[in-house]
Amino acid sequence: MDSVNLCSLIEQFGSEDRCRAYLEALRWPDEIRCPRCNSCKISQIIKRNQFDCDGCRYQFSVTAGTVFNDSHLPLWKWFLCVYLLCESRKGMSANQLKRTLGISYKTAWYLCHRIRVAMKEVNPAPLDGIVEIDETFVGGIERHGGRGRGTKNKEIVIGIKQRGGELRFFQAEDVKSGTLAKFIKENVSDSVEVVMTDEWSAYPKAMIEAGVHGLKHKRINHSEGIYVDGDITTNGIESAFSLLKRGIIGSSHKVSAKHLSAYLDEMTFRFNNRNNPYLFRDTLMKLIAAPTLEYKQLVA
Repeated sequence: MDSVNLCSLIEQFGSEDRCRAYLEALRWPDEIRCPRCNSCKISQIIKRNQFDCDGCRYQFSVTAGTVFNDSHLPLWKWFLCVYLLCESRKGMSANQLKRTLGISYKTAWYLCHRIRVAMKEVNPAPLDGIVEIDETFVGGIERHGGRGRGTKNKEIVIGIKQRGGELRFFQAEDVKSGTLAKFIKENVSDSVEVVMTDEWSAYPKAMIEAGVHGLKHKRINHSEGIYVDGDITTNGIESAFSLLKRGIIGSSHKVSAKHLSAYLDEMTFRFNNRNNPYLFRDTLMKLIAAPTLEYKQLVA
């Protein structure tokens, strides 16, 4: 399938049958297999949009065992929601999707979170080359004249970005050296060329704990009004933070601390796939393989 825009999406997937056929092609590119016993000896039950396994007699459809299975929402509305979430640069709020798709707010909110679960990257490759690291604060109540660490009840987000490469966002409890070192160890390659940070006092110790020594750590002193010093800068990760905040303030308006990590997963997935012409197709493939998120888990 070629890349799609909204018009071609509606033309190609305007019916349930077309959506089902496309999901079948994505889930079983070679031949239909039973999700229970993996047998390829399958009979089709055309009137019920189902298949019957000749081996274990399990009857199933293309949505069996996927996030689509327990949903009463038409597949074409799922497809539209997936497209709008993955192609909107700053995301789209559940309220906007409620109005756009003509569904309830509860349905739209639950739908978005199930798609975000699929967007979460599992075991991504370590970042290499030139890596920028910074931290920012989102949400909460801002005191008069307060900035950054001088604000109240804000959530901490740590960002790590490979220059010219991928991005990682993490919700953190603090910005102490131990916390920073943990994220660096888990996400930065041992063979990294250089790691660039600002002048925050916890970074030198964090780098040592993470095994980034000597000239591999370079700092830019923002407190002195310096933002670029030759090739030393953290402007790349700060630009990503700016996009994150515009998405939260401009689209979602507010995000609870409980669900912030899910929004971070969505933002990083969309950013890392910003040049992917087949993003809609690839997102659907992740949805087929994603774990099922029950509503009671989400609100627990």
